[in-house]
Amino acid sequence: MRPVAIIQARMGSRRLPGKVLREICGKPMLWHVVQRVRQVRMIKKVVVATSSLSIDAPICKFCDSEDISCFRGCEQDVLDRFYWAARENKADPIIRLTGDCPFVDPQVVSKLLVLFSGGQYDHVGVATGAGALFLEGGRYPDGLDCECFTMAALEKAWNEATLTSDREHVTPFIWRSPDRFRVGSLRAINNYGQYRWVVDNEADFDLVSQVYEALYPANEFFLMQDILEFLARHPDVGDLNQSYVGHENYEAVWFPDRNRSNLEEGSAE
Repeated sequence: MRPVAIIQARMGSRRLPGKVLREICGKPMLWHVVQRVRQVRMIKKVVVATSSLSIDAPICKFCDSEDISCFRGCEQDVLDRFYWAARENKADPIIRLTGDCPFVDPQVVSKLLVLFSGGQYDHVGVATGAGALFLEGGRYPDGLDCECFTMAALEKAWNEATLTSDREHVTPFIWRSPDRFRVGSLRAINNYGQYRWVVDNEADFDLVSQVYEALYPANEFFLMQDILEFLARHPDVGDLNQSYVGHENYEAVWFPDRNRSNLEEGSAE
């Protein structure tokens, strides 16, 4: 096994442009994501995968300045970008994360890798937030998302997937086909689906920033439980983005229009 984490990131978010390089406690959000992923001992390398568009040049410049590996590929066909990033870095399995989840928990990622390595899986994912509403069992907060899958599964998806949502979101072609792939999920003991820790808008960024300002100075790699305890003491912070919970439109990924086969404008990043 050569577990390589690939973090997808771009500057062109429609709801919050440039979000991955917005600073939290004096460092870009993407920097925090990379440092937290580097705490996972099983991961051999961390790579940022961005697009080849000029708008994303600042991400490459940032990576160069911080000695972070960077791969550039197709903006809209993120599956293609991941495939070539994985090949170039000899990744197997691939750990997929996104640059807008600054609370990524090293312990949760480690648990996912243990599940993957011990279960003969093609794909395992952390069951999070509203994205796991179609599955039974406990869910982690939205924003602790992580997936682990084999290069063989990724290559099959890259060769065969034609739907826009499958190319844009990288792995639906795999985990929507349990008859073809061995899939599993890491479930939380309790349900935390009411928490939204992904950054898509200003309210999300405000929540994340306030948590970082409170916890980061004393513990750079605070964990999920630390955040939950802080929000229990400060429910006003947790309420900042509650109006966005459950509006992620994951149904479009679970139940895509089978007649759509051409890439359209948009991105999951």
